[in-house]
Amino acid sequence: MSSEAKAVWDECLRVIEEHVNEQSFSTWFKPINPVRLDGSALTIQVPSQFFYEWLEDNYVQVLKLAIKNTLGPNGKLEYAVVVDRGNSQNQPYVVSYPQGNISPNKKKNADKAEQESRSPFDMKSLDSDALLQSNLNPNYTFNSYIEGDCNRLARSAGYAVATKPGVTSFNPLMVYGGVGLGKTHLIQAIGNEIKNGPEEKFVLYVSSEKFVNQFMDSIKDGNVKSFTNFYMQVDVLIIDDIQFLAGKDRTQEMFFHIFNHLHQSKKQIIMTSDCPPKDLKGLEERLLSRFKWGLTADLHMPDFETRVAIIKRKMQSEGIYIPDDVIEYLAYTVDTNIRELEGVLISLIAHASLNRVEIDLGLAKTIMKNIVKDIETEVGIDFIQKTVSDYYGIKLDDLKAKTRKKEIVVARQVAMYFSKEFTNHSLKSIGYHFGGRDHSTVIHAVQTVNDLMETDTAFRNAINEQRKKFKMRSY
Repeated sequence: MSSEAKAVWDECLRVIEEHVNEQSFSTWFKPINPVRLDGSALTIQVPSQFFYEWLEDNYVQVLKLAIKNTLGPNGKLEYAVVVDRGNSQNQPYVVSYPQGNISPNKKKNADKAEQESRSPFDMKSLDSDALLQSNLNPNYTFNSYIEGDCNRLARSAGYAVATKPGVTSFNPLMVYGGVGLGKTHLIQAIGNEIKNGPEEKFVLYVSSEKFVNQFMDSIKDGNVKSFTNFYMQVDVLIIDDIQFLAGKDRTQEMFFHIFNHLHQSKKQIIMTSDCPPKDLKGLEERLLSRFKWGLTADLHMPDFETRVAIIKRKMQSEGIYIPDDVIEYLAYTVDTNIRELEGVLISLIAHASLNRVEIDLGLAKTIMKNIVKDIETEVGIDFIQKTVSDYYGIKLDDLKAKTRKKEIVVARQVAMYFSKEFTNHSLKSIGYHFGGRDHSTVIHAVQTVNDLMETDTAFRNAINEQRKKFKMRSY
């Protein structure tokens, strides 16, 4: 840190302090370190990419005011963003951005807003600019898409399509699955692979909702022919959430003709839905029959090993280290969908960055209580374990230990039973919280408790007494 840079930044802080409240000043400006002053350009160091984006989103005007007052109208501000704090052998790794330089996420959103504001079929011809209007997120690639048993067929088919669009028998390619399982990531990865390939193809990604709105606007503005001609020029049409065309007869009619033209011209069609074609309601039979011409592939919730791989890849891309015990805890606990898992990771990174603390198991558990549904209720596995151990007068750690003492085994089985009843954890996740036991142990515990309740009145009364505590807690 140069003395000149520190003096300039101290003066900037005096200006900033007059325009923000005390808490904001302490949270967002005190952690900043001045690095160097090069003429009229001041470089400051911020602790993370998240921190940098927050400043740009919320305090860019007050920063510009401070720089202008201190360095004059030609003053400039640059950021040095810490990506890796380093260690005793390696220097911290930083990335520099000039102020006002749009971050990747902000640029993506700005580009998306611009694309949403203009109808693609307003273009008079399909020139080189049109090739840029694909609406694809460049971060969605095959390299960032983790393969597992849950998605192997869909990923393999998608890669085959990306290699030879319109040529394989996977046309159309229909990918279906529940919310947050990676459908959009996969189909956009296909689009990006094709767009970046050797052949110059017009790839277009569009949500079914946007397709409907564009079509309705074309009717209102008398541009139906232009709308149709535009979509018929597409080489690869990727349409997300096709189920939302249900009940929209005129839109289905238009999509039917576009589909036929593209398919007959050996252009690639890729779609997603929340269920297989046979279960789609409100769509014309002639459309449904065409959806079955190619390949239909489903996505499932990733298994534990795949979730671990997703977390590690995400952390690697963010340049952040997370201990193995935290990764394992997150992978076991968040077993609903990938989107929720990524949300937990983003919150974890944000809390660690803002509070300037290391990521550990304690922080992860705190974050989980605020995000994951079955931990939002105050009846979580931790609470159940403590309540049951207190009731039976045993140590909490004994529930997770390998001991086979009868009184501890019974308490452990009761705690597993209530974990199954009062939380949304999977059997595998419950077993993990009891010393890494497998799901079959949990099944056996639940069955044993049920059997004892039928034959032992005292045991049944004890269960009912404990159940009241959990019911009261969950209200």
